[in-house]
Amino acid sequence: MLDHMTFRVTDLAATRKLYEAALAPLGYKVLHEFEFDGQKMFGMGFDTSEGTKTTTWFIQGASEYGEPVTRGCHLAWKAPNRAAVDAFYAAAMANGARDNGEPGLRPHYHPNYYGAFVIDLHGNNVEAVTHQPE
Repeated sequence: MLDHMTFRVTDLAATRKLYEAALAPLGYKVLHEFEFDGQKMFGMGFDTSEGTKTTTWFIQGASEYGEPVTRGCHLAWKAPNRAAVDAFYAAAMANGARDNGEPGLRPHYHPNYYGAFVIDLHGNNVEAVTHQPE
């Protein structure tokens, strides 16, 4: 089970604008924003019955150890329903993402697989998906 993930980016402000808008329909919001050891970052997550849970971190630039900007990953966020997938796609496209698959059924995965895919500012294939019937 994953606890959290971190992505290094070239433009923290543009990344925040994109992900804050795209992930809002999925229940995500910015929970943290600060600088630590000279690196600016923000963390996104969601509310739980026990408080908030930060699952995704974005950090400005390469690390002091040479970790490069994150590129070419496939990231899929679970959506509560098809309307949230549609809203994710619309918000992502309005905030700098490129189309990589409009919202729709992907029956080759299974009959209720409904997803949308975009390419983020760093070349990552970002998806919102629900497995719920209409």
